[in-house]
Amino acid sequence: MTSLAGAERRPARRRLTADESPLALKRRARKIDRVLAEFYPYAHAELDFRDPFELLVATVLSAQTTDVRVNQVTPTLFAKYPDARALSEAEPSDIEEIIKPTGFFRAKTKSLHVLSQKIVDDFDGVVPGRLEDLVTLPGVGRKTANVVLGNAFGVPGITVDTHFGRLAKRFGWTASEDPVKVEQDVMELFPPSDWTMLSHHVVFHGRRVCHARKPACGACPVAAMCPSFGDGETDPEKARKLLKYELAPGQEELRAEMIENVHRAAEIRMRTQRAAAASTAAGNAAAGKDRA
Repeated sequence: MTSLAGAERRPARRRLTADESPLALKRRARKIDRVLAEFYPYAHAELDFRDPFELLVATVLSAQTTDVRVNQVTPTLFAKYPDARALSEAEPSDIEEIIKPTGFFRAKTKSLHVLSQKIVDDFDGVVPGRLEDLVTLPGVGRKTANVVLGNAFGVPGITVDTHFGRLAKRFGWTASEDPVKVEQDVMELFPPSDWTMLSHHVVFHGRRVCHARKPACGACPVAAMCPSFGDGETDPEKARKLLKYELAPGQEELRAEMIENVHRAAEIRMRTQRAAAASTAAGNAAAGKDRA
């Protein structure tokens, strides 16, 4: 019999059925990841970067905004300040002006300024490749550290952002809201070699299908394995209309291109985002002329 103290230490995960064993839970979790891997063979980090410093900065900027918005401002930021030393010596007002579209730009500017200075002072201007070092940097928690380690250094890590935390709970992998506890619970279900790509698969699914307010349950490839099926739209046709990005109706050619060119998926996504941004800018300019 499980003691009350033990239950308090380890919150029970939601299970597909009341009698799902820990082994069955682990098998179901891994099957979900296998299906998502087949469904998103092109899953990747959606922040654009060329080195650990750029990924670190982009991840800090991504707080409370979208990766798309961050990707729109980082080319300008990195063209002007390509490394930690340059960013540490920048005028805060200049940084603020560039990153303003990402929101909370004053707080982010302060974090980036101090973060860059600490990298210069403590790590000779090079982003460290250890979690215990990364989390000493201002504005860098375990989530940001795991993003950098997994995608820039090849060190396995689970990235618990809002999407991952939401889906981990819906899948019954955890019962916790605490990101650190979620990370620990999920780590028990998967081998380290899966952690980084698992993060991409789950985040991709959270952004495209398993939305926070109205998940597209009827168009979900893992619906049969999800204890939360029915929390969202279950009608297949109505659910399909809720899908986003390359899964959205009318984007079939884009998805096919990404599947056919898995190793160029980031490049294809970047091209698509630039085209969308240019179209929006043209539309806004035309609307401005009409108002004039």
